Amino acid sequence: MDGIKRREAILLELESAEKPVSASRFAKEFKVSRQIVVGDVALLRASGYEIIATARGYLLETEKDKQGIIRKIACQHSPEQTEDELLTIVSLGGEIIDVVVEHPIYGELTGGLHISTEKEVKAFIKGYEKSNASLLSELTEGIHLHTIRCKNEGTFQSIKEELTEKDILYKG
Repeated sequence: MDGIKRREAILLELESAEKPVSASRFAKEFKVSRQIVVGDVALLRASGYEIIATARGYLLETEKDKQGIIRKIACQHSPEQTEDELLTIVSLGGEIIDVVVEHPIYGELTGGLHISTEKEVKAFIKGYEKSNASLLSELTEGIHLHTIRCKNEGTFQSIKEELTEKDILYKG
C-alpha cells in the first residue's frame, strides 16, 4: 500500500473510531514502522486534518468534540494527588484536554490528555505508574495548567470550587 492510500485508510479508521488508535496498531495493520505512521499523521495534520495525539493514541477532532466552553485552570499539587484532581474534573462533567507547564529553557510544554471519563483517568494513572516516568508538573513543583472543556460556565465553576476545597487549585 502506498503512502496516499495508507493515509486515506488512517483517516477512515480515525473517523469511525470511538477511542484513540495507537501508531503501533496502525503500523502493525499496514506492515510499516511506527515512525512511518507518525510521519503519515504529520502529513495529514499539515493538510488541515485536526488529529489529536493522546497518551493512548490518535483521535480525529470533530465538530461535536468542539461543543461547550473551553477554560484554563491553574493547579498545584503533589504527584499523589493527580488521580484525585483528574477524577474531580471528569466526575463534574469536564474533559481534561491537556496539561501545560512553563519550562525555564523550552518555554511552554504541553501534553495532550483528552481525558473525560473515570475509566480514562484510571488508564492514565496506570500508564503513569507502569512507566516510571515523571509527570510534567513535577518539573515545576506541581504548578501546571489544564485546558478543560465543559458544557457550560456553571460546570466550570463547580469544578473550580471542588478543586479549591481539595486544595488543588493554585493560590499563587
